[in-house]
Amino acid sequence: MRAIATVSLSGELPDKLEAIARAGYTGVEIFENDLLSYGGSPEEVRALAESLGLKIIALQPFRDFEAMPSPQRERNFERAERKFKLMKALGTDFMLVCSNTSPLCIDDKERAAADLYELAERAAAHGLRIGFEALAWGRYTSDYRDAWDIVQRGNHPNLGLVLDSFHMLALGLDPAPVADIPGERIFLVQVADAPLLDMDVLSWSRHHRCFPGQGRLPIKDFMKALAKTGYCGPLSHEIFNDAFRAAPTQATALDGIRSLILLENMATNSQMFTPLPSAPAYDGIHFIEFTLDEESAKPLGKLISALGFKRIGRHRSKNIDLWRQGDIHFVLNFETDSFAHTFRLLHGISVCAVGFRVNDPDLALARARAFKAQFYSGPVGEGEMRIPALRGPEGSLIYLVDPETAKHKQWHTDFELFGESEGQQAGLRCVDHISYVLQPTQMQSWQLFYKTVFDFAAGSEHELADPRGLVMSQAVISHDQSIRLPLNVSPARETLPGRFLSEHQGGVQQIALATDNIFDTIDKIVANGVELLPIPDNYYDDLAARIDLDEPLLEAIRQRHILYDRTDEGEFFHAYTPLFAGHFYFEIVERRLHYSQFGAANAAIRLAAQARMSKQRGLA
Repeated sequence: MRAIATVSLSGELPDKLEAIARAGYTGVEIFENDLLSYGGSPEEVRALAESLGLKIIALQPFRDFEAMPSPQRERNFERAERKFKLMKALGTDFMLVCSNTSPLCIDDKERAAADLYELAERAAAHGLRIGFEALAWGRYTSDYRDAWDIVQRGNHPNLGLVLDSFHMLALGLDPAPVADIPGERIFLVQVADAPLLDMDVLSWSRHHRCFPGQGRLPIKDFMKALAKTGYCGPLSHEIFNDAFRAAPTQATALDGIRSLILLENMATNSQMFTPLPSAPAYDGIHFIEFTLDEESAKPLGKLISALGFKRIGRHRSKNIDLWRQGDIHFVLNFETDSFAHTFRLLHGISVCAVGFRVNDPDLALARARAFKAQFYSGPVGEGEMRIPALRGPEGSLIYLVDPETAKHKQWHTDFELFGESEGQQAGLRCVDHISYVLQPTQMQSWQLFYKTVFDFAAGSEHELADPRGLVMSQAVISHDQSIRLPLNVSPARETLPGRFLSEHQGGVQQIALATDNIFDTIDKIVANGVELLPIPDNYYDDLAARIDLDEPLLEAIRQRHILYDRTDEGEFFHAYTPLFAGHFYFEIVERRLHYSQFGAANAAIRLAAQARMSKQRGLA
């Protein structure tokens, strides 16, 4: 059973339950605070859950219970009896008891076991069960192995163990001994991941948990050990996260389902779950589709022509132009009754779709279906191709193009090709990467979408200094590195990404195009009239002091406003155009040897130059 605790989501309790059901969960843990703040009765919560097809699998948490002195011990049993009545009203038979954090708690395992035995005996009289969980900050029980020892000492059929991956892995505890616990004695398993942060475990837990697949804890080791127990009960999320509390309820619930599907397939030796389709092989970005109106067509056409692109075709039935250079295809969509037009109404002139080259679109679609991605199917004219597409996290489209279609079939079928007479090639070879701007609360959601649906890996996180605030950047990258998608967020509204988000609702802001000779390419596009983002001489003076560069090379990059980075892997040269119509901009890049980063060391220089130009042109 796939389940989630209501604390994991934003909103009121009814909204949470509806989102949980729509996402595809069948179980829910009711976090007591959600119930206390709800205006209806427990019976109404039960009725709503049943109408949505949800089973309430637990009421939680019951705190500071075991090994307490009198009179607190007697009060705890009175409190428990009240909770049992509440559980009956809710229609759940299970209560989660977390280990005691009170300073009054007594360090005595036998006493703790005796208290839990009596609690289980009282629960059994009502037909109920209880589970004991070790909190990572429990006063005397913080290790799941100690909790299991206490449960064994309690030795009651209505008393079981609750395992939580965060409480175990945040303390660096070895999950391997989980495999020795009988599955029938585990009453509930909660799973949560987290980024690796240097802070006290309570704060880490209360603010920074995330879904497995979004963090860095060794969740796979936990799942492999769990599979060996024979556990067949619910797998549930319990996530405390500030961003989740601010994010749309439905989107977070869907992220959770994707995470659980990913988790189930980490248990490779378990027979409980259906294996996932593997990911296909990728071969780069095949095309980028822009949505624009006739008014913006001429200036954009002038810019991409100066970049060396040639207008080579016209769609047979739609108001769409095709431009090409090397392996790069730009599709300019002017349609007014289409998905592109709808996207333009929300985002303005923008990138509304991209095409991924994949060796097996059917396999990619099977994986996307398994992870509950949203499919898209638009109108297709007679004789035209239908290329499978998915909706991305912000609503743009991701087309899946097979090798034969990518090579020639798509363009020859759907377009009237009329030669390559316009423009002059500038040596641009392929799309190096595309950068997106998204809401600050959506970084983990986007990362999980690409990890699950496409099997992309998340790169390192970077803090980039804009003159008006910080920008956080993290890329998702195909395993062969042919598709790279940096994701950028900024809580500051006046940064470059912040303004783009507030004015255009986010999306693609940067399009990086690769060349094998950036000096030749820059000379050609500048001769064609392309303006480059000016980089101050101070940058090059500092570069000469930091890095031993030949004087001719230093002067060559200075004259062309090229930024430079070097790592142990290789070298990176990159230059930028100004913003087009205040929306997106192009980056020209050359990678040498095995450089795999994105020039983050130069981001502050680039952002400052963009801010300066925007101010000069009255755009900021």
